[in-house]
Amino acid sequence: MSNASLSPLPSADRPDVTARLRDALLGASFTADGLLELLGAPAYAALSRSETVPALRATRGDTPLELLVRLFLLQQPVLHARVGEVLPVDACLESGWLVRAGDDEVAATVDVRPYGGPGGEDWFIVSDLGCAVGGAGGVRVGAPGRGDGARRAGGTGSHAQGVVLGVGGASMTLAGLTVRTPVSAALDLGTGSGIQALHAAAHATRVTATDVNPRALHITALTLALSGAPAAELREGSLYEPVHDDETYDLIVSNPPFVISPGARLTYRDGGMGGDDLCRSLVQQTGERLNEGGFAHFLANWQHVEGEDWTDRLRSWVPRGCDAWIVQREVQDITQYAELWLRDAGDHRGDAADYQARYDAWLDEFEARKVRAVGFGWITLRRTAAAEPSVVVEEWPHPIEQPLGETVRAYFDRVDYLRAHDDAALLEAHFTLAGEVVQEQVGLPGAEDPEHVVLRQNRGMRRATRVDTVGAGFAGVCDGTMSAGRILDAIAQLVGEDPVALRDRTPAQIRLLVEQGFLEPA
Repeated sequence: MSNASLSPLPSADRPDVTARLRDALLGASFTADGLLELLGAPAYAALSRSETVPALRATRGDTPLELLVRLFLLQQPVLHARVGEVLPVDACLESGWLVRAGDDEVAATVDVRPYGGPGGEDWFIVSDLGCAVGGAGGVRVGAPGRGDGARRAGGTGSHAQGVVLGVGGASMTLAGLTVRTPVSAALDLGTGSGIQALHAAAHATRVTATDVNPRALHITALTLALSGAPAAELREGSLYEPVHDDETYDLIVSNPPFVISPGARLTYRDGGMGGDDLCRSLVQQTGERLNEGGFAHFLANWQHVEGEDWTDRLRSWVPRGCDAWIVQREVQDITQYAELWLRDAGDHRGDAADYQARYDAWLDEFEARKVRAVGFGWITLRRTAAAEPSVVVEEWPHPIEQPLGETVRAYFDRVDYLRAHDDAALLEAHFTLAGEVVQEQVGLPGAEDPEHVVLRQNRGMRRATRVDTVGAGFAGVCDGTMSAGRILDAIAQLVGEDPVALRDRTPAQIRLLVEQGFLEPA
């Protein structure tokens, strides 16, 4: 089904109506904080799981906020007369934010989800009906309130080819790990509902947003306008196709259609290239688009191929002239992966034979490519003039602290520091132990000495790393007052070890502790 079969969108050329609508929403406390207070934490959390019943139960009253939640977030028709007391209803009908549903009710044409910005901003994310709190399997097609307006996409997902989703976990992950320093020019590739462009607009002088789906560009314009953010330059096309040859950026972000699938059924998730070629191509083309010192942040999936080291695969993606930090957050075997995305499309609710055929097609594709599993994570690039860029590929499936942008920026600052300091310079340097680092000793109960010592962070990446007794003692003494070399000399005297030998073997451990953020240059 084409985009034309989806609900008509509100006009993006009526800033006067959008401004009045925004004022009305804020006046009724239709905000992230207002929703949490109204619904309570359990019902609010249930929305992120695509469960609306708790929220429906919590909005059975007649306050302006309850009415707006039912109208814009839960897509329930509401009385025209009652809406007129809260919103500029006639202007919203004229501009397409609302449509008539029967003789005396109106319905929303899009999802509108309150979203709290990092600086306390009250923003709104616009998306297709059913997609602020669900996946493509929940999309509605047709004009609401007219015939099939309440029909869902059913089990095939084909109705949702051009659907534009709202805020999901992946979108929020990308927004959280992006470095948020002031920049002149930012690029959002595959903008979708516009959440990354919205974040970028808060710290970029100029924002360009691209998408192969013209409906997504329209919705991005609505998201920015309804959030009171500056307009972005919107360009239609796939990935870098709409970007001019001479254009470069200080920040590039993309939550691309990274799903490794046998075809291109859903525009928002299926890139249409074989295997993980879309993600590889996106990353490899980024180097020439970044200004010196500029950052690029991507979410991606990658194949674990039989007989190949997955870390080598990812290292081969990194463009020349870029530092890279690539983190694998999760790995799924091919059956888990296929089931995840079949459910995302709603296939599990359709015909059993169709579901089995689609499942078989996924497994056939993986077996043909000798794929045994699929990894998911993030890729951060930074343009550098260094003769030897730093490329780190690691696995860290454990809980982290979001937002992570400042942690990412500090990581690359430490990369620069270590690149500029050889072992002799490290021994002359002064370090401090990072905040909220604790030491854990692991061993059998009653043993005189621990089997090993672990340093653990309670902030940022929340890393844990094993150290020997020298490393633990060194980290514990680092308060910026003594050089690393003097600390090691004192430890050598304490434990009866040759100070020269200790100075020779310890810089590698110091480098690791600095790189991972346990120690900070003083």
